[in-house]
Amino acid sequence: MHRRQFARVTGGAAIIAATAASSGCSQHMPPAAIAPWQGPGQEADVRRWILGYAILAPHSHNLQSWRVDLGTPGEMVLRCDLHRLLPATDPFSRQTMMSHGTFLELLDMAARERGLRADITLFPEGEFAPGQIDQRPVARVRLSPDPAVQKDPLFAHVLQRRTNRQLYDLQRPVPAAAWQAMADAVAPHPSRLGFVGTDQADLMAQHRDIAAQAWRIEMVTPRVVLETYQVLRVGAAEIEKYRDGLYVLDPTVVWLNRFGLFDRSKAPAPDDYATTSQIEDFGKKLASTPAFLWMVTEGNDRRTQIGAGRAYVRVQLAATAQGLAMQPLQQALQEYPEQAAPHARIGRLIDAPEPAHTVQMWARVGFAPPVDPAPRRGVPALFA
Repeated sequence: MHRRQFARVTGGAAIIAATAASSGCSQHMPPAAIAPWQGPGQEADVRRWILGYAILAPHSHNLQSWRVDLGTPGEMVLRCDLHRLLPATDPFSRQTMMSHGTFLELLDMAARERGLRADITLFPEGEFAPGQIDQRPVARVRLSPDPAVQKDPLFAHVLQRRTNRQLYDLQRPVPAAAWQAMADAVAPHPSRLGFVGTDQADLMAQHRDIAAQAWRIEMVTPRVVLETYQVLRVGAAEIEKYRDGLYVLDPTVVWLNRFGLFDRSKAPAPDDYATTSQIEDFGKKLASTPAFLWMVTEGNDRRTQIGAGRAYVRVQLAATAQGLAMQPLQQALQEYPEQAAPHARIGRLIDAPEPAHTVQMWARVGFAPPVDPAPRRGVPALFA
């Protein structure tokens, strides 16, 4: 009994740690799960070709909650899959709306590549109220040929975009030219971009402390941990089946899970090794971080959230073009009650007091070894 309990606890620790990394081991990743990252092939309907790039957008917890209707020729209607929400982690669906913004931005870029203008009408049947999402469209997109549309140079980096949760190189600061490129990328969508680097040691220490506090809260809030477990895919078979969520491919973790030594229906206690080891591991990643970036908007309505998502994916593509890695630190920005203290702290630190301002994104930035892409469900899943 003691041996089995030890295995369950250590297995849980390994799984949580691997979830935070969520880059897995590439030699075991099912090829079908990452095939979309090769780009779409020839498509009779240009809309499906465009969607082949849009599905590569970043999404909170990699849930890919996009649904698309192609019923009207030359149009696409985007809705939210209400079965793919995060009520514990994202109670007001702010991150989900941002994730629809990232999708629309890549859709727009892909349309431009084909000489098409994408006229995007947000919330054509009415905007969702705070805390509300329903089956009404998030956006209606009309495509039309336009020789005046210009291709976006950031599109060249869509297939290489990654969310990198590994250790960064603390000895390599982010160059000024890279910050300028990221600032320029935000221009099409109103958002205030800020950053701090290792030349401001006191500020960096405060950013690290807030991020560590928020992560600790996330790790010891059972309903939040269990929500993550619900979208955790352990091993190649689960990854190939679902092609979404967070994933683990570490052989030891997969073995433990196969023999039933990890119970994903129970959250570990705050003093379990499963919790304390992951807090320690994340602290090491924060200590390796040479820079933090943030994006602030005025207000926080649904249109603003969509715009913030569009701006964020542009910033990440600009960082990719500069050879930089990036990882969102959304824990302190989440609106569930336990995160109130770090949420307020980060707002004060970067001079973004609510309710007039909203910190929409906060991220680690730096140089890091490359990681594999996250699984994608593919274009057909948009119509299911």
